[in-house]
Amino acid sequence: MRKDYNKLVRDRIPEIIRRHGRECEVMEMSQSEYCQALREKLIEEAQEAATAEPEELVTELADLYEVIDTIMTEYGIHRDLLLAEQKQRRIDRGGFTKRIRLLWSSQIP
Repeated sequence: MRKDYNKLVRDRIPEIIRRHGRECEVMEMSQSEYCQALREKLIEEAQEAATAEPEELVTELADLYEVIDTIMTEYGIHRDLLLAEQKQRRIDRGGFTKRIRLLWSSQIP
């Protein structure tokens, strides 16, 4: 029985599938397809991290970080630039350490 995925997977997944005696078909994406697939993978991995059990969280965060790291490479974003932006946003808008939940806000007229 065949199951369709049509999604970006890690480089060794086809090898692992075949090693287990199963078949699969793969294709190499164009650069634009690849960049879009990375963004979709970012959402997929973030959802998995959001719903992970505590004992699975490190693994799911590692997967999410791998996607983020790959996106940064593909878009030429250097880690120092990202960390500087993170620091500036923390200064300007704060972090998440105070556990604040915004319940409502009035609208700007």
